Amino acid sequence: MKVGFVGLGVMGRPMVGHLLAAGHEVAVWARRPAAAQALIADGRFAGVELCTTPAELAARSEVVISMVTASSDVEALAFGADGLAAGFAPGAIHADMSTIAPATARALAARYAAQGVGWLDAPVSGGEIGARDATLAIMAGGEAETLVRVQALFAVLGRTVVHIGPAGAGQVAKACNQMIMVSAIQACAEAMHLANAHGVDLAAVRRALMGGSAASRVMEVMGERMVRRDFQAGIEARLHHKDFAILMNEAVGLGTPLPIAAQVWQQLNALMAQGMGRDDTASLLRVLEGESMRETCGNA
Repeated sequence: MKVGFVGLGVMGRPMVGHLLAAGHEVAVWARRPAAAQALIADGRFAGVELCTTPAELAARSEVVISMVTASSDVEALAFGADGLAAGFAPGAIHADMSTIAPATARALAARYAAQGVGWLDAPVSGGEIGARDATLAIMAGGEAETLVRVQALFAVLGRTVVHIGPAGAGQVAKACNQMIMVSAIQACAEAMHLANAHGVDLAAVRRALMGGSAASRVMEVMGERMVRRDFQAGIEARLHHKDFAILMNEAVGLGTPLPIAAQVWQQLNALMAQGMGRDDTASLLRVLEGESMRETCGNA
């Protein structure tokens, strides 16, 4: 297929590589020209075409996949000046794999439908490792017929693809995923913080927990980061902060109580306020350590 791709970050680059390896004709556009030029110059991506505007990318593509940051970014990409909508032919598809608000996904689907263009909100879970290993979990919202048409593309990017429901439903599933995952990171940080307060071996505690009912992917990956105090970003904490802003806004709009998520949201706010937004979310441990230090000083 003729595939367009937008979003050449730590996840987007390997995804482009998988599409190329599967024999698809891939073109890219990047908001930061340097990112696109670096990819084109990399011999591993030989054959990738560079487009100068999103409209040009859409005009030569059957499907455009986007992996950008926020709702406003996807809106501008789709319907801004020289946006994808200006180039798409009827029957083309925009599959957005970003994490955005469900309401934004529904609105974009409706606008595209008016010009005969398909839409999928297909956010993913698995992070940089999942993108590199093509083991992403893909949560799709949109028409079932549209999903069938891109199934061959999704098959080379992820291990599981689940059709959640109509437009916006994929983003609802992603919000649930982020709520559980980041809350688990916070719980892991609190466990490590408690173990450290007792002066016991954190690595031994983590090994013990991984052999019991507390074992999880979060404990495996984030627990290891906390033990080694490796806070260099895998996924930057600011992105999880953005995701929590989406789900907490949904909770407010629906009148849905999310008490644990609300407390994790406050810890993410504290992380951002302390300037750790571009570090890994394992830095929630450092937020707790800072709070303990302030409490100790206050009681002195």
